[in-house]
Amino acid sequence: MAMKIAVLGGDGFVGWPTSLHLSDKGHEVHIVDNLSRRWIDAELGVQSLTPMDSIQERTRIWKEETGNTIRFHLIDIAKDYEVFKAWLDGERPDAIIHFAEQRAAPYSMKSDQHKNYTVNNNVSATHHLLNAMVELDLDAHLVHLGTMGVYGYSTVGAAIPEGYLPVGIETMSGDTVRQEILYPANPGSIYHMTKCLDQLLFQFYAKNDALRITDLHQGIVWGTHTDQTRRHAQLINRFDYDGDYGTVLNRFLIQAAIDYPLTVHGTGGQTRAFIHIQDSVRCVELALQNPPSRGDKVKVFNQMTETHRVRDLAEMISKMTGVRVAYLPNPRKEAAENDLVVENKQFLELGLNPTTLEEGLLSEVVDVAKKFAYRVDRSRVPAVSAWTKEIAADVERDPEHPRLRSVS
Repeated sequence: MAMKIAVLGGDGFVGWPTSLHLSDKGHEVHIVDNLSRRWIDAELGVQSLTPMDSIQERTRIWKEETGNTIRFHLIDIAKDYEVFKAWLDGERPDAIIHFAEQRAAPYSMKSDQHKNYTVNNNVSATHHLLNAMVELDLDAHLVHLGTMGVYGYSTVGAAIPEGYLPVGIETMSGDTVRQEILYPANPGSIYHMTKCLDQLLFQFYAKNDALRITDLHQGIVWGTHTDQTRRHAQLINRFDYDGDYGTVLNRFLIQAAIDYPLTVHGTGGQTRAFIHIQDSVRCVELALQNPPSRGDKVKVFNQMTETHRVRDLAEMISKMTGVRVAYLPNPRKEAAENDLVVENKQFLELGLNPTTLEEGLLSEVVDVAKKFAYRVDRSRVPAVSAWTKEIAADVERDPEHPRLRSVS
């Protein structure tokens, strides 16, 4: 059944291909965005590897190619609450997809100002949305893009469940009471902390006001193309390669394309969850098709398809391309090694057919990277945002750290 869907943050890395995917399925799509990711490009002095037209031009091309209209609304939902509430009241969408948050852990740790911005933007955006839905008595299904990072990356010797953990609590009488709780949050950055706060806001509003909410704990996204972005050169998705916004696998692929040593920080023993961008948009669609009922608890999916150690990814790309691996000091405060076992059976049971790293799409991404390699600023490739002042000082003292650009 066709729905009216608001995509908050629909100009972003996951928001744009999601908007195209849902429009292609016959839904009426409205993008609400403050275009902050574009001015962050200007702040950082780095641009998407792939050239991006304005959102107005992108949506015009989409209509020209498909006949489908995607409407764009310039609203800052974190700052302009009354404007956003009035827009929601006028449009009353059937579903709302919430991507409207600053999404980069390194960016959130750059300075005290970046920490403040990330908290103010992300938490306010989420609460403004929930608050407005209650005030307007808007029975829309809210789908939020969260992160696997809410669980943390410590090794506990058991698979991470999808959101909730069954526990036994010993009572004063000596009996054991069974209860289901949110899996204990363990954020590794200010960005991840805001996603943990999101979880608590969702729990409250689902319990207190019976909002219908789905929270997608997503792994690291790789790739750039979806079926829809391939339709026209000007529909291409953004591709971030810099040390603040570039996700690890995409960064390795662009480094390989420009013959830049693959930068592995620390031992490379960090295990991470991954998902291809095509699977990401498909998961959002599956979540929309399977909403919770009013009064239900928040529905949580682990939106990932596979896990890999960072060094294993680097070695795989190195063998594929011949580019060497460079092991460098780790600017993050994290365990040097961790295992990661994650349950993701809900999406598989709903029919997701995962795209894996072995299916040739790595070469496709390298081809995209090579095509636009002339746009790369090599000085922006290193990751230099440090998690603590002590780590920053250690990194600065290390002559092999890329901040000093000894890797070329």
